Amino acid sequence: MELAERILQGEAISKDEFLNIYEDESIDTLLLLNEAYKLRKHFYGKKVKLNMILNAKSGICPEDCGYCGQSREMKQKTRYSLISQEEIMNGADVASEHNIGTYCIVMSGRGPSDKEVTHISETVEQIKAKHPQLRLCACLGLANEKQAKQLKDAGVDRYNHNINTSENYHGNVVTTHTYQDRTNTIEIMKENNISPCSGVICGMGESNQDILDMAFALKEMDADSIPINFLHPIKGTKFGDKDELTPMKCLRIVSLFRLINPTKEIRIAGGREINLRSLQPLALKAANSIFVGDYLITGGQPNQMDFKMIEDLGFEIDKDNPEPTPVKENLTV
Repeated sequence: MELAERILQGEAISKDEFLNIYEDESIDTLLLLNEAYKLRKHFYGKKVKLNMILNAKSGICPEDCGYCGQSREMKQKTRYSLISQEEIMNGADVASEHNIGTYCIVMSGRGPSDKEVTHISETVEQIKAKHPQLRLCACLGLANEKQAKQLKDAGVDRYNHNINTSENYHGNVVTTHTYQDRTNTIEIMKENNISPCSGVICGMGESNQDILDMAFALKEMDADSIPINFLHPIKGTKFGDKDELTPMKCLRIVSLFRLINPTKEIRIAGGREINLRSLQPLALKAANSIFVGDYLITGGQPNQMDFKMIEDLGFEIDKDNPEPTPVKENLTV
């Protein structure tokens, strides 16, 4: 197999060929992973980017996303409105203390009000003044042109809005907004020179063709950062009983996304601990970025385990992120 070399030579490999490769059981997953590693090494060496999430608003949402423990369908959930600027600043202090490169401010809900965008923007200005080295990512839901401009002026570097699934499968995941609503938000951010971050959730019942469609949609979108989430089933949600992933399937998916998006930041994100299990380190042969600490409403593994995993691989924290300070527990705000 010479996939990586073909890609580095500029050959455009078709979706059909990628689908055949992905589904061909005679092609060993570790062989496919090795091809992905060649691209990861070419563009990123052995560097790993670190990211941290702050859940700034929880459980207040009119959407019916089938994977989400904060959706309107969930009766038992943690609810709180947008937290104070001081609390968001405290999170930035934690991120800076532990030399995290990207600090992600996340809100539940369909989209932010203008008042909420002003609240976030004012806080971003304070964070940038105190921690200029931090890259700031906002994940606030569907947003408009005015809000994008305000976020950009405040210093937001990146905006995350995941496509989550393929356009074809979108209606099986959520009915309260469209796939186009999501892609429109990313395009608005790009037009305002905010780096686009958009990713997926695998394991929700999508087909292999859907997985290919997701990877190619993000390629066409030119997303700078692509978080790959693996479904962490939450009891009470539509997909709460789904169990379709294995560690090797997850590695195959991550490899595929690297091969289709060779120059992009590929991040193993939510659900990696329970789905990749003991094979987590191998995923960094294709991915070059991880979240450190907890996710929105599910816990991650102790961050010291992540730092040790990176070290044991012979990898190192990205040059923009100095060596992290050793800590014993998860990053908490």
